[in-house]
Amino acid sequence: MTPDRTAALPYRPCVGVMLTDGRGRVFAAQRNDMDGAAWQMPQGGIDAGETVTEAALRELAEETGIGPDLVQVEAETAGWLRYDLPEDLIGKVWRGRWRGQDQKWVLMRFLGSDADIRLDTDHPEFSAFRWMTPKDLVAAIVPFKRGVYEAAFAELGDRL
Repeated sequence: MTPDRTAALPYRPCVGVMLTDGRGRVFAAQRNDMDGAAWQMPQGGIDAGETVTEAALRELAEETGIGPDLVQVEAETAGWLRYDLPEDLIGKVWRGRWRGQDQKWVLMRFLGSDADIRLDTDHPEFSAFRWMTPKDLVAAIVPFKRGVYEAAFAELGDRL
């Protein structure tokens, strides 16, 4: 894709879920569609007509099986956090419709147990999960998302 065409692409409106266990750790899951250890927090697009919180609760349930009855929504980032896809992924990811994502992050406290987490959803995205410190997760995230994770933890991390 040419630089001019890339620059003309919009950013995908998206939510991220920072799910905390209340002990300074967050839920992280290993993507099943990438080689190697690609860990991330649940995230996904905002559907037409959804609020940020509604999208975050839907994405969390779709990706982890955790329903709204097992979380307490506590906060969200004040503004949108943005990342660009690497050049080699633009045009391949999301059918070439976006150049990256604008994300709102929602902090939720997990009220359930690990037995409530179900990665074998209708459309599985993850193969494993673990509870990680923000520092460990930032080190494990793909490099092009690292700045967004650092910004989200800087804003919401004192509430973990």
